[in-house]
Amino acid sequence: MNSASERSNGASVRLLLVDDHPAGLAARTAVLTELGFAITTASSAEEALVKFQAEAFPLVVTDYKLPGKTGVDLIADIRAVSPETRIVLISGFVDVLGLTEHSTGADAVLTKSANEVGQLIRAVSRLLRRTVAKKPGTAKRIAVKKVGAAG
Repeated sequence: MNSASERSNGASVRLLLVDDHPAGLAARTAVLTELGFAITTASSAEEALVKFQAEAFPLVVTDYKLPGKTGVDLIADIRAVSPETRIVLISGFVDVLGLTEHSTGADAVLTKSANEVGQLIRAVSRLLRRTVAKKPGTAKRIAVKKVGAAG
């Protein structure tokens, strides 16, 4: 995980990381910083959108369950401003809610699990290499019943 080529992949690339749980935010920040990414964090969709509008990021990693708006709402808001931005959605409810790239507008949807770190690293690397971004307007605001604390 700490090879020179992996560390250099993130050199000087800025990422916006969104999660309302401090432990999740700290863990993902540590992993992505170790790979050389410059991380800006936000703990809500509203805060993330303000930061994104002030300084666009090539890639956003967001949790699904956030206070107020969901990660899917944030994806739609970001796509409206910057359709070329790559976005990773992470959730503990991927299967339960049927979250997919198509239904959320994300470029990658990851399940919170023991394999999350490896999947996140691969998704971020793959998305930053991709030359064509997701088409704008594919994110749909989906109504979902409130679920437990894990997002």
